[in-house]
Amino acid sequence: MSNHRKKVLLIILVGLIVAGSIAFFIFRPLPIYETTSIQPEEENITTVINQVDEKDEEVQSNATDLSLDLKTAVEETLRIFTRTDVKITALGDSLTQGVGDETNSEGYIGVLKGYFDQTDTRVAINNFGKRGNRTDQLLTRLTEEEAIIDSVEEADFILVTIGANDLMQVVKNNALNLNLDVFNEEEQAFKTRLTDIFEMINDYNPDAEIYLLGFFNPFLGYFDNVIALNEILTSWNQTGKEVIESYSNGHHIDLYDLFALKDISLLADDNFHPNKTGYTLIGARVYNYLKQDIDTLTSELSSNNVSPES
Repeated sequence: MSNHRKKVLLIILVGLIVAGSIAFFIFRPLPIYETTSIQPEEENITTVINQVDEKDEEVQSNATDLSLDLKTAVEETLRIFTRTDVKITALGDSLTQGVGDETNSEGYIGVLKGYFDQTDTRVAINNFGKRGNRTDQLLTRLTEEEAIIDSVEEADFILVTIGANDLMQVVKNNALNLNLDVFNEEEQAFKTRLTDIFEMINDYNPDAEIYLLGFFNPFLGYFDNVIALNEILTSWNQTGKEVIESYSNGHHIDLYDLFALKDISLLADDNFHPNKTGYTLIGARVYNYLKQDIDTLTSELSSNNVSPES
């Protein structure tokens, strides 16, 4: 073999040894093993190269194991930091969407998130509020929108605001003949649709606690002489309360008194939806209702050492 050829082969061999050593040291710093046990002499160059190849395969195998271990560790870390202890689904109309909140902070849902951010409980809230929704429209969404269905099925707690637009629809449809009879008649239809909503929710998830937020009178405290409106809202509120509380997992949250406060601006510029202050009052009340049940849930999960996502 010529000296030139020997030099080329030795250069190749040294390069392989160096590359293998670097890879080995990167992926497995301790303990340190020799790459080969045979000196690179002319008569055993093939043997040396084969040994280098074997060591390269071993290093690659170790690197793969390390990559898998690293991947597992990263996934576990992400799971810990993104873990959700409690899942809440919010359904309904503009009150859930947060219309009127001049800070664009999701209304009372944003207030709830602020409260939960101050606790050790990780809470995820899916907000499906949609301005203008009536009970019939919410029923359709619960039937057709997969995102809502999935969220309801996985929820620990479900918040609902619905019915104000049903009332508004009565006014629109009977503007020239508005009387108590048309409201009373529509109230029975409202009761039927509301029952259908909670039946559907319970079909999807019988284990979730459901909270129906009651109506408030945006004119209360400003126009105390609108007696008929008070009577209508009180009656519809009572109907909603009766429907939701007929379920063992149903709760009614009264909001009526919050907007009876005088000399405090609680409404947005449209004089109908709450402003940030109004939503803050609503959020605080809802949080007080939820807190005890959430504490109970997380305490049970902790004592049973059960992950909420298992």
